[in-house]
Amino acid sequence: MGDANFIDHVRIYCCSGKGGPGAISFRREKNIPKGGPDGGDGGRGGHIIIRGNKNIWTLLPLRYRKHVRAENGKPGEGSLKTGADGKDVILDVPLGTVIKDANDEQIIGEILHDGETKVILQGGAGGLGNTHFKGPTNQTPRSTKPAGPAADGWFILELKILADVGLVGYPNAGKSTLVSTLSAAKPKIADYPFTTLVPTLGLVPYDASSSFVMADIPGIIENAHQGKGLGTRFLRHIERNAVLLFVIPADSNNIAREYKTLLNELKMYNPQLLDKKRLLAISKSDLLDNELMEAMKSELPDISYTFISSVTGFGLSELKHNIWNTLQQ
Repeated sequence: MGDANFIDHVRIYCCSGKGGPGAISFRREKNIPKGGPDGGDGGRGGHIIIRGNKNIWTLLPLRYRKHVRAENGKPGEGSLKTGADGKDVILDVPLGTVIKDANDEQIIGEILHDGETKVILQGGAGGLGNTHFKGPTNQTPRSTKPAGPAADGWFILELKILADVGLVGYPNAGKSTLVSTLSAAKPKIADYPFTTLVPTLGLVPYDASSSFVMADIPGIIENAHQGKGLGTRFLRHIERNAVLLFVIPADSNNIAREYKTLLNELKMYNPQLLDKKRLLAISKSDLLDNELMEAMKSELPDISYTFISSVTGFGLSELKHNIWNTLQQ
Protein backbone atom coordinates (compact mmCIF):
# COMPACT_ATOMS: atom_id res chain seq x y z
CA MET A 1 0.00 0.00 0.00
CA GLY A 2 1.63 3.20 -1.10
CA ASP A 3 1.09 6.06 1.34
CA ALA A 4 -0.15 8.34 -1.44
CA ASN A 5 -2.87 5.88 -2.42
CA PHE A 6 -4.56 5.64 0.95
CA ILE A 7 -7.16 8.39 0.94
CA ASP A 8 -9.70 8.29 3.77
CA HIS A 9 -11.38 11.69 3.36
CA VAL A 10 -12.80 13.39 0.23
CA ARG A 11 -15.13 16.32 -0.43
CA ILE A 12 -17.21 16.11 -3.60
CA TYR A 13 -19.90 18.16 -5.34
CA CYS A 14 -22.86 16.13 -6.65
CA CYS A 15 -25.83 17.08 -8.81
CA SER A 16 -28.71 14.78 -9.72
CA GLY A 17 -30.53 14.94 -13.07
CA LYS A 18 -33.59 17.11 -13.85
CA GLY A 19 -36.81 15.35 -14.80
CA GLY A 20 -37.73 15.36 -18.51
CA PRO A 21 -40.68 17.60 -19.50
CA GLY A 22 -44.05 16.04 -20.36
CA ALA A 23 -45.21 16.41 -23.98
CA ILE A 24 -48.11 18.45 -25.41
CA SER A 25 -49.33 16.37 -28.33
CA PHE A 26 -52.60 15.41 -30.05
CA ARG A 27 -53.47 12.33 -32.02
CA ARG A 28 -53.63 13.34 -35.68
CA GLU A 29 -54.49 10.64 -38.19
CA LYS A 30 -56.17 10.85 -41.59
CA ASN A 31 -59.45 9.37 -40.43
CA ILE A 32 -59.32 11.01 -36.94
CA PRO A 33 -58.83 14.73 -37.59
CA LYS A 34 -59.67 15.68 -34.00
CA GLY A 35 -58.00 12.95 -31.88
CA GLY A 36 -57.52 13.61 -28.17
CA PRO A 37 -54.32 14.48 -26.30
CA ASP A 38 -51.54 11.86 -26.43
CA GLY A 39 -48.55 13.61 -24.83
CA GLY A 40 -46.32 11.17 -22.91
CA ASP A 41 -44.64 11.82 -19.54
CA GLY A 42 -40.98 12.80 -19.14
CA GLY A 43 -38.45 10.39 -17.63
CA ARG A 44 -37.06 10.98 -14.12
CA GLY A 45 -33.63 12.49 -13.65
CA GLY A 46 -30.70 10.27 -12.62
CA HIS A 47 -29.99 9.68 -8.91
CA ILE A 48 -26.57 9.96 -7.23
CA ILE A 49 -25.98 6.67 -5.39
CA ILE A 50 -23.17 5.55 -3.05
CA ARG A 51 -22.48 1.80 -3.11
CA GLY A 52 -20.26 -0.39 -0.88
CA ASN A 53 -17.59 -2.46 -2.61
CA LYS A 54 -15.54 -4.93 -0.56
CA ASN A 55 -12.73 -4.92 -3.14
CA ILE A 56 -11.90 -1.24 -2.60
CA TRP A 57 -9.85 -0.04 0.39
CA THR A 58 -9.37 3.67 -0.37
CA LEU A 59 -11.39 6.71 -1.50
CA LEU A 60 -8.59 7.58 -3.94
CA PRO A 61 -10.71 7.29 -7.17
CA LEU A 62 -13.07 10.00 -5.86
CA ARG A 63 -10.24 12.37 -5.04
CA TYR A 64 -9.89 13.26 -8.71
CA ARG A 65 -13.63 13.34 -9.38
CA LYS A 66 -14.64 16.60 -7.73
CA HIS A 67 -17.89 17.15 -9.67
CA VAL A 68 -20.36 14.34 -10.16
CA ARG A 69 -23.45 14.90 -12.31
CA ALA A 70 -26.25 12.50 -13.21
CA GLU A 71 -28.11 12.61 -16.52
CA ASN A 72 -31.36 14.52 -17.05
CA GLY A 73 -34.56 12.63 -17.88
CA LYS A 74 -35.62 12.65 -21.55
CA PRO A 75 -38.79 14.50 -22.65
CA GLY A 76 -42.04 12.65 -23.27
CA GLU A 77 -43.31 12.30 -26.87
CA GLY A 78 -46.59 11.97 -28.73
CA SER A 79 -48.41 8.62 -29.00
CA LEU A 80 -48.14 8.42 -25.18
CA LYS A 81 -44.40 7.67 -25.32
CA THR A 82 -42.65 8.15 -21.95
CA GLY A 83 -39.17 9.69 -22.05
CA ALA A 84 -36.24 7.57 -20.87
CA ASP A 85 -35.01 8.02 -17.29
CA GLY A 86 -31.69 9.81 -16.81
CA LYS A 87 -28.79 7.47 -16.04
CA ASP A 88 -27.94 7.15 -12.33
CA VAL A 89 -24.37 7.75 -11.17
CA ILE A 90 -23.12 5.04 -8.81
CA LEU A 91 -20.02 5.83 -6.75
CA ASP A 92 -18.28 2.75 -5.31
CA VAL A 93 -16.71 3.24 -1.87
CA PRO A 94 -14.90 1.00 0.65
CA LEU A 95 -16.89 -0.61 3.45
CA GLY A 96 -16.82 1.62 6.51
CA THR A 97 -17.45 4.85 4.58
CA VAL A 98 -19.48 7.54 6.36
CA ILE A 99 -21.41 10.07 4.22
CA LYS A 100 -21.84 13.58 5.62
CA ASP A 101 -23.47 16.80 4.43
CA ALA A 102 -20.50 19.15 3.95
CA ASN A 103 -22.43 22.20 5.21
CA ASP A 104 -23.20 21.02 8.73
CA GLU A 105 -21.21 17.73 8.86
CA GLN A 106 -24.42 15.85 9.75
CA ILE A 107 -24.15 12.13 9.02
CA ILE A 108 -26.45 11.10 6.15
CA GLY A 109 -25.56 7.42 6.20
CA GLU A 110 -22.88 4.75 6.54
CA ILE A 111 -21.94 1.97 4.14
CA LEU A 112 -21.00 -1.20 6.01
CA HIS A 113 -21.86 -4.07 3.62
CA ASP A 114 -20.81 -5.13 0.14
CA GLY A 115 -23.45 -4.02 -2.40
CA GLU A 116 -25.24 -1.78 0.15
CA THR A 117 -26.51 1.42 -1.52
CA LYS A 118 -27.57 4.87 -0.34
CA VAL A 119 -29.26 7.42 -2.62
CA ILE A 120 -27.76 10.75 -1.55
CA LEU A 121 -29.56 12.88 -4.18
CA GLN A 122 -32.82 11.97 -5.92
CA GLY A 123 -33.30 12.84 -9.57
CA GLY A 124 -36.18 15.20 -10.42
CA ALA A 125 -39.53 13.54 -11.20
CA GLY A 126 -40.58 13.42 -14.86
CA GLY A 127 -43.19 15.99 -15.97
CA LEU A 128 -46.70 14.81 -16.87
CA GLY A 129 -47.87 14.99 -20.50
CA ASN A 130 -51.10 16.72 -21.54
CA THR A 131 -53.00 13.42 -21.73
CA HIS A 132 -53.42 13.68 -17.90
CA PHE A 133 -55.34 16.96 -18.18
CA LYS A 134 -58.18 15.90 -20.48
CA GLY A 135 -61.65 16.36 -18.97
CA PRO A 136 -65.29 16.69 -20.03
CA THR A 137 -64.89 20.46 -20.37
CA ASN A 138 -61.35 20.40 -21.81
CA GLN A 139 -60.95 18.03 -24.77
CA THR A 140 -57.75 19.69 -26.03
CA PRO A 141 -55.61 20.45 -22.95
CA ARG A 142 -52.45 22.43 -23.61
CA SER A 143 -51.04 22.12 -20.11
CA THR A 144 -48.50 19.76 -18.57
CA LYS A 145 -47.18 19.25 -15.07
CA PRO A 146 -43.61 20.61 -14.89
CA ALA A 147 -40.75 18.20 -14.29
CA GLY A 148 -38.95 18.09 -10.93
CA PRO A 149 -35.69 20.04 -10.63
CA ALA A 150 -32.23 18.61 -10.07
CA ALA A 151 -30.83 18.54 -6.51
CA ASP A 152 -27.22 19.36 -5.68
CA GLY A 153 -24.86 19.74 -2.77
CA TRP A 154 -21.38 19.16 -1.34
CA PHE A 155 -20.70 15.94 0.53
CA ILE A 156 -17.87 14.59 2.68
CA LEU A 157 -16.99 10.91 2.43
CA GLU A 158 -14.92 9.62 5.31
CA LEU A 159 -13.51 6.13 5.69
CA LYS A 160 -13.36 4.46 9.10
CA ILE A 161 -11.63 1.12 8.79
CA LEU A 162 -13.58 -2.00 9.73
CA ALA A 163 -11.43 -4.33 11.83
CA ASP A 164 -11.96 -6.58 14.86
CA VAL A 165 -8.85 -5.36 16.70
CA GLY A 166 -7.28 -1.91 16.55
CA LEU A 167 -3.72 -1.42 17.80
CA VAL A 168 -3.21 1.65 19.96
CA GLY A 169 0.23 2.91 20.91
CA TYR A 170 2.88 5.53 20.46
CA PRO A 171 4.93 5.61 17.27
CA ASN A 172 7.67 2.96 17.32
CA ALA A 173 5.92 0.74 19.91
CA GLY A 174 6.22 -2.33 17.66
CA LYS A 175 2.66 -2.35 16.27
CA SER A 176 3.62 -2.78 12.60
CA THR A 177 6.02 -5.62 13.43
CA LEU A 178 3.25 -7.34 15.40
CA VAL A 179 0.77 -7.14 12.49
CA SER A 180 3.32 -8.40 9.98
CA THR A 181 4.33 -11.30 12.27
CA LEU A 182 0.76 -12.41 13.02
CA SER A 183 -0.64 -11.93 9.52
CA ALA A 184 0.37 -11.79 5.88
CA ALA A 185 0.34 -7.97 5.89
CA LYS A 186 3.66 -6.34 5.11
CA PRO A 187 3.66 -2.82 6.59
CA LYS A 188 6.70 -0.58 6.24
CA ILE A 189 8.82 -1.03 9.37
CA ALA A 190 11.74 1.02 10.68
CA ASP A 191 12.92 2.14 14.09
CA TYR A 192 11.87 5.76 13.84
CA PRO A 193 8.51 7.35 14.71
CA PHE A 194 5.72 7.74 12.16
CA THR A 195 6.89 4.99 9.81
CA THR A 196 3.25 3.99 9.50
CA LEU A 197 1.34 6.75 7.76
CA VAL A 198 -1.61 4.66 6.64
CA PRO A 199 -3.60 2.07 8.57
CA THR A 200 -2.54 -1.49 7.71
CA LEU A 201 -5.02 -4.38 7.85
CA GLY A 202 -3.88 -7.92 8.53
CA LEU A 203 -5.93 -11.13 8.59
CA VAL A 204 -4.74 -13.15 11.60
CA PRO A 205 -5.47 -16.90 11.46
CA TYR A 206 -6.59 -18.26 14.85
CA ASP A 207 -7.26 -21.92 14.04
CA ALA A 208 -8.06 -23.99 10.94
CA SER A 209 -11.44 -22.31 10.43
CA SER A 210 -11.28 -18.97 12.27
CA SER A 211 -9.47 -15.69 11.87
CA PHE A 212 -9.81 -12.03 12.85
CA VAL A 213 -8.82 -8.71 11.27
CA MET A 214 -6.22 -6.56 12.99
CA ALA A 215 -5.62 -2.91 12.08
CA ASP A 216 -2.35 -1.17 12.76
CA ILE A 217 -3.50 2.40 13.32
CA PRO A 218 -0.59 4.86 12.95
CA GLY A 219 1.02 5.92 16.24
CA ILE A 220 -0.77 8.28 18.56
CA ILE A 221 1.15 11.11 20.20
CA GLU A 222 0.12 13.22 23.17
CA ASN A 223 -2.60 15.75 22.20
CA ALA A 224 -3.51 13.70 19.12
CA HIS A 225 -7.17 14.48 19.89
CA GLN A 226 -6.37 18.13 19.07
CA GLY A 227 -5.01 17.06 15.70
CA LYS A 228 -1.35 17.09 16.80
CA GLY A 229 0.80 14.89 14.56
CA LEU A 230 -1.76 13.19 12.34
CA GLY A 231 -4.02 12.75 15.34
CA THR A 232 -7.72 12.95 14.63
CA ARG A 233 -7.26 11.45 11.19
CA PHE A 234 -6.02 8.23 12.79
CA LEU A 235 -8.25 8.20 15.87
CA ARG A 236 -11.23 8.05 13.50
CA HIS A 237 -10.28 4.51 12.43
CA ILE A 238 -10.32 3.20 16.01
CA GLU A 239 -14.05 3.98 16.30
CA ARG A 240 -14.97 0.84 14.37
CA ASN A 241 -12.82 -1.72 16.22
CA ALA A 242 -14.43 -4.18 18.64
CA VAL A 243 -11.29 -4.64 20.75
CA LEU A 244 -8.48 -2.16 21.38
CA LEU A 245 -5.04 -3.71 21.88
CA PHE A 246 -2.67 -1.27 23.57
CA VAL A 247 0.93 -1.94 22.55
CA ILE A 248 3.57 -0.54 24.92
CA PRO A 249 7.25 -1.57 24.69
CA ALA A 250 8.99 -3.28 27.62
CA ASP A 251 11.63 -0.53 27.68
CA SER A 252 9.05 2.23 28.30
CA ASN A 253 9.92 4.46 31.29
CA ASN A 254 6.53 3.84 32.89
CA ILE A 255 4.08 1.41 31.24
CA ALA A 256 1.13 2.35 33.50
CA ARG A 257 1.58 6.07 32.84
CA GLU A 258 1.92 5.52 29.08
CA TYR A 259 -1.27 3.44 29.09
CA LYS A 260 -3.10 6.20 30.99
CA THR A 261 -1.94 8.87 28.52
CA LEU A 262 -3.08 6.78 25.54
CA LEU A 263 -6.42 6.14 27.22
CA ASN A 264 -6.83 9.86 27.86
CA GLU A 265 -6.21 10.65 24.16
CA LEU A 266 -9.01 8.27 23.21
CA LYS A 267 -11.33 9.73 25.85
CA MET A 268 -10.68 13.33 24.73
CA TYR A 269 -11.38 12.36 21.13
CA ASN A 270 -14.52 10.31 21.80
CA PRO A 271 -15.51 9.13 25.33
CA GLN A 272 -17.42 6.18 23.82
CA LEU A 273 -14.10 4.60 22.84
CA LEU A 274 -13.63 3.75 26.52
CA ASP A 275 -16.63 1.38 26.30
CA LYS A 276 -14.63 -0.97 24.07
CA LYS A 277 -12.86 -4.07 25.37
CA ARG A 278 -9.16 -3.41 26.06
CA LEU A 279 -6.08 -5.62 26.17
CA LEU A 280 -2.42 -4.79 26.73
CA ALA A 281 0.56 -6.25 24.88
CA ILE A 282 4.01 -5.47 26.29
CA SER A 283 6.14 -5.59 23.16
CA LYS A 284 9.91 -6.11 22.82
CA SER A 285 9.78 -8.46 25.84
CA ASP A 286 12.81 -10.38 24.51
CA LEU A 287 14.71 -7.62 26.38
CA LEU A 288 13.42 -9.05 29.70
CA ASP A 289 14.17 -12.19 31.69
CA ASN A 290 11.60 -13.99 33.88
CA GLU A 291 12.76 -12.22 37.03
CA LEU A 292 12.29 -8.77 35.46
CA MET A 293 8.83 -9.72 34.15
CA GLU A 294 7.76 -10.84 37.63
CA ALA A 295 9.08 -7.60 39.15
CA MET A 296 7.19 -5.49 36.59
CA LYS A 297 3.79 -7.12 37.15
CA SER A 298 2.98 -5.13 40.30
CA GLU A 299 3.42 -1.85 38.38
CA LEU A 300 1.23 -2.76 35.36
CA PRO A 301 -2.23 -1.22 34.84
CA ASP A 302 -5.28 -3.22 35.91
CA ILE A 303 -6.02 -4.78 32.52
CA SER A 304 -5.46 -8.19 30.91
CA TYR A 305 -1.85 -8.14 29.62
CA THR A 306 0.57 -10.37 27.70
CA PHE A 307 4.34 -10.08 27.44
CA ILE A 308 5.26 -10.59 23.78
CA SER A 309 8.15 -10.43 21.34
CA SER A 310 7.41 -10.24 17.61
CA VAL A 311 11.09 -11.01 16.94
CA THR A 312 11.28 -14.32 18.86
CA GLY A 313 7.55 -15.19 18.75
CA PHE A 314 7.41 -15.25 22.56
CA GLY A 315 3.85 -14.85 23.93
CA LEU A 316 2.20 -14.51 20.51
CA SER A 317 -0.04 -17.60 20.73
CA GLU A 318 -1.15 -16.53 24.21
CA LEU A 319 -1.94 -13.05 22.81
CA LYS A 320 -3.96 -14.51 19.91
CA HIS A 321 -5.85 -16.69 22.38
CA ASN A 322 -6.65 -13.67 24.61
CA ILE A 323 -7.80 -11.60 21.62
CA TRP A 324 -9.99 -14.43 20.31
CA ASN A 325 -11.64 -14.99 23.71
CA THR A 326 -12.26 -11.26 24.14
CA LEU A 327 -13.83 -11.03 20.65
CA GLN A 328 -16.13 -13.99 21.48
CA GLN A 329 -17.43 -12.10 24.54
